[in-house]
Parts: sequence; structure tokens; C-alpha cells
Amino acid sequence: MRFNASVRRDVIIVIAAVLIGGLYIALAGGNFPLDDSWIHQTYGRNLAETGEWAFTPGVDSAASTSPLYTVVLSAGYKLNIPFRLWTHGLGVLALALVGLIGARLAAMVAPDRKYIPLVAGLALVLAWHLVWAAVSGMETMIFCLLTLTLIWLSWRELEPRSQTVTHVALRGAIFGVIAGLATLARPEGVLLTGLIGLALLIVRPNMTWRNLILWGGAAVICFGIVLAPYLIFNLRVTGGLLPNTAAAKRAEGAYYLAQSYLWRVGNLLTPLAAGGQLLLIPGMIAYAVLLPRKRASILYALLLVWPVALILLYAETLPLEIQHGRYLIPSLPGAIIVGVVGMGWLLQRTRASLIGRVLVRGLAASAALVFALFAVVLGLQAYVQDVAIVNQEMVASALWIKDNLPASDLLVVHDIGAVGYFTQRPVLDIGGLISPEVVPLIHDPAALWNLIHERGGMYLMALDTQIPGGDIHDPHLCLKFTTGGTAAPRAGSSNMKVYKLTWNGQC
Repeated sequence: MRFNASVRRDVIIVIAAVLIGGLYIALAGGNFPLDDSWIHQTYGRNLAETGEWAFTPGVDSAASTSPLYTVVLSAGYKLNIPFRLWTHGLGVLALALVGLIGARLAAMVAPDRKYIPLVAGLALVLAWHLVWAAVSGMETMIFCLLTLTLIWLSWRELEPRSQTVTHVALRGAIFGVIAGLATLARPEGVLLTGLIGLALLIVRPNMTWRNLILWGGAAVICFGIVLAPYLIFNLRVTGGLLPNTAAAKRAEGAYYLAQSYLWRVGNLLTPLAAGGQLLLIPGMIAYAVLLPRKRASILYALLLVWPVALILLYAETLPLEIQHGRYLIPSLPGAIIVGVVGMGWLLQRTRASLIGRVLVRGLAASAALVFALFAVVLGLQAYVQDVAIVNQEMVASALWIKDNLPASDLLVVHDIGAVGYFTQRPVLDIGGLISPEVVPLIHDPAALWNLIHERGGMYLMALDTQIPGGDIHDPHLCLKFTTGGTAAPRAGSSNMKVYKLTWNGQC
């Protein structure tokens, strides 16, 4: 049985995604590199078991930044599928689909370059940031998949399509549903939705004004229907449209927000530059320069405009470069596709020049080598280390608390994920994610200690930098447990500790 070129390409991309994802999962023992991953598991499990949108059963909470991911995880619990298998399986599947859609986008914008779709797809599934995201237990890769799907749907409108009322409305409705799901995966999905809507309004591909209004109206209605339940829930619980995490993260990033805007942009770009994508920058520039000067190219430009817009948005609102720039990882798929396509165009343009040919081919080969090096060595090492830190610090502390502290004693904690999942006890979150009353006090240690006292806090679980005021010798603290993990100190952090709290200075 013979397969055509596109099927062979897809098979290669899927196999590469499964192999690299499986390698990361196996070498890290199937666990997660972020405490936030355990927050998602806690929400997903509680939704499946109690039907409540809550971190602590019985207490409504709007701290999940990705309600779509909560629902997806809860389905695994409902089906009694081991949660690690379900979570990692979904991540690797999303990574493979990102590679497949990325290959199709590359083929659409560069139909005369036969090898570019395969290279683009492989670059996506071997980009270590994307592999890390796929097996992180976070919503990031599902959001990447939905954003590329939205761009693909908009590009398909450039092809001859049926212009009957039914077909136009149906295509608009499908786009609206996907846009709503993308926004439920990450709130910034609304930014891409707006960019695509504006581009379609300008390009008006194969549509009369009547059909464009019909398409847009169907999209807006379905977008609103998908979002409405979660927005109503947020309004009821928090009084706003966004979850608690938005205010808490902005409070955490106060230092960054005080810096100049250009500094913030550079700070966000620094962790994203670690990988082969850095060597694709000439290709990204070539893509911007060599795109045909016609109205339809506005839609093709979305692959480049979207990553730039996302970075600029985060520089303005939440310029945190933490955890390998995980908030900006969704900017990478578009940038990588653009870089690969642009590099292909450069290779074509420089064939007649010996110097140009050598330079561009050397750059392309170097980029491929760096992608591979980070995928199977440096990125893999970073992932394994991240998982080890979470296991040795957050998970180990949570298990000790479960076995040694009365569930009736109020626990004060900053990293709430593993504690929430393994102990299932009420906590006072001094990070402010599920305790929004903490947010105004995050930078006021005295007021925060007063709140802890008023609430009857009995124990504190924290890294050295998470103690209110940052004083490890604070008289409120009586050390009861330290993890003794090795990975965190090697990475320049401290061990997690559990303290009995005292209010008279005597332990």
C-alpha cells in the first residue's frame, strides 16, 4: 500500500511528536514540572467528583485560568483513566496536531516549496519549549492548537467556498465556537480572535458584504454562547470577568511592571531565545519582507502579527519570564512556521549566489542542529530538573503534611497545587490565587502576618523567598520539616519547609 506525500509527512510528524513526548515523560517519571499542574488536577478532580468548580470542595473558586482545561481533565477522572496517562496523552496529542496544522499552514503560504511543510511540522514538534509545554500538565499546548486552528480556518476562507447562506453561517459558527474554546483555554485567545476578525474585515475573501456580516454575526453569537457560562460564574464569584489569578499575578509582577516597557519586552524574549528559533529570525524577517504585496497577505501576516501582539500584550500586563517563559510559549508556533517558510524563501532566492547560498544553508543547518540539541539534551535536562524540584519540594511537603498535621489546623501556603491535590484540606493561599483577600497585602508583610493571625493560621509551608517579609529567622516560625531535596539547591533555590506558627515568639 502506497501513501501519498502528505500522508507520509503526517506520519513522520506524529511519530516524532510521540517519540519526543514519550522520552520526556519516561525520563521524568511521568510527573509534572510545575506546582500549577497540580492546581489544574485539583480543579479537574473536584469537578468530576463533586460537580463543583472549586479548589477546596464546598468553596466556589474562580482561580482556574483555563476552564476548558479543567473540563478536559475532569473528563479523564469521570472515565477513570489514570490522570497522568490522560494528561500526558492529551498533551502529546495536542503537540502532534500542532505539527500537522503547522505543516498545512506552511503548505498554504508556500505551495511551491515541497519540503517546507515537513520541516515546519518537525520544527514544531521538536521545539523544546513546545515539548516541555505538551508534557507539563498545563493548558498551553491545547491553547497553541486552538490558536493555529483559528488561523487555519481564516486562511481557508481564501479558497473558493460555497457562498450559500447556510454554508457561510456554518463556517462562521464553527469559527466562533473554536474562538470561544481558545478563550476558555487562555483569556488572551480573545486577542487573536479580534486580530483575525479585523483581517477578514479588510480582506473580505470571496465574500460579499452581506455574507461577511452573516459570517461575522454567526461567529460572534457562537463565541458569546461558549463564553457566557464562565463569564457569569466569574461575575458571581469575583465581581469581574477574569479569574482571581489575574490580580494575583499582577501583584506578583509589581517589580517587572515598574520597569521600562522596552526592558519588559527584552525580559520576556530572553527565555524564548533559548533554542533553534533564535536562528530562524532571518527567516522571520524574510517572511515579512517577501510576502506578496496583495490584500490576501494580510491574513498570511497573522502568523507573524499574532506572536508579536501576544508578546507586547504580556509586556504591558504581566511581564513575567518565569518557567522558561511559559506565558509566551503560545507565541512560538506561529514564529517557528514563519521562520521556516522565510528560510525556505531565502534558500530559493540565494541559489544563484555562492556566498548567499553558503550562508543561508549554513544558517538553516545550524538551526536544525540546535533544534535537535535542545530537544534531546538541554531542553530534556531542564524538564527533568523541573519535575524533580516539584516532586522533591512541593509533592514531598504535601505528603508529609497529609501524614503528620491535623486536617483541622489551618495551613498557610504559597504553592497550593500539590497541597490541594494530596491533602484536600482548606488553606490560606498567601499567593492570592484562591484567597483574593491576600492580593492587596502581598507587599505588606506586617498586614499579611496580621491576616494569618486573624484567620488562625497554625502552620506555614514555604520556600525561603515565600515567607512573608522574606526573613527565615522570623520569630513567628518554628521549623517542623524540611524536604532535604537536592534538585532545588542545585538550581539556586531553597528547600521547602513547614513551620509551626507561634504568636508569642516561643517555639
